[in-house]
Amino acid sequence: MNKSVIIVAGPTAVGKTAEAIRLAKSYGTEIISADSRQCYKELNIGVARPTPLELAEVKHHFIGNHSIHENITAGSFAREAAIYIEEILKTRDTAVVCGGTGLYIRALVDGLDEIPPIPIEIRNEVIQLFETKGIEALRKALLEKDPAFEQQGEINNPNRMMRALEVVLHTGIPIYQFQINAECRGINSKYKIKYNIISLPRELLYQHINERVEKMMREGLEEEAKTVYPFKALTALQTVGYKELFDYFDGILTREEAVGKIKQHTRNYAKRQITWFKRYADEDLISFPPLTS
Repeated sequence: MNKSVIIVAGPTAVGKTAEAIRLAKSYGTEIISADSRQCYKELNIGVARPTPLELAEVKHHFIGNHSIHENITAGSFAREAAIYIEEILKTRDTAVVCGGTGLYIRALVDGLDEIPPIPIEIRNEVIQLFETKGIEALRKALLEKDPAFEQQGEINNPNRMMRALEVVLHTGIPIYQFQINAECRGINSKYKIKYNIISLPRELLYQHINERVEKMMREGLEEEAKTVYPFKALTALQTVGYKELFDYFDGILTREEAVGKIKQHTRNYAKRQITWFKRYADEDLISFPPLTS
């Protein structure tokens, strides 16, 4: 394997974009984003999309090239990203993947197995559970049927929770088991994979997160959220930074409370990302040195 893919990953607000750009410029290559929300053209400020200057420094892929009305999954990302990588590596020895969506990275590297169709009776049963008893009932059912799901970063996303529950109820297999790729369809069968896991001391990371949220609000996150508010039920908008402002628009939270919730929920998400990426780095790692060829 003479061709390699460098995966720059880690929690939100840790500095992944700057490191990915540095590496891409060093190798003379391009970047594929592995962020499940930066791909939506309607979302910019709230998903911390790279700035126009950063995008001009190095060519990026999977940034702002889909609509919130599309159904983007880990599988569709993996297929699209693999095509980008193949094209890049036709003329270069290295490609860079940058993002914090662990499932997307895992799907790209290790591949995905197909989940069998879910019977409509089971799907309706799960929907009814959520509609009548709420998200806590989903969480309780998942903790019983698929306890590992809590570590996978979607325990506050009802759409993802319902999907996980219906899969395990139908198949008896946790949803993430379907990502174990026995046939090695992921890119790890074709290229050398190098991981650059970025980390910071927890207190400093949380400071970065709080400062980033304040910056987003100054730059117009509230106005951006208003533009997509009519579509707030879409899966793409079940996202920290937008959900809290939707609650503000609905009179459930004050503006100050919404901003505080964005900070809190972003910190919670960062904790889950740290847990996810520990599989790639030592548990007590503070920083990971830049990778070289």
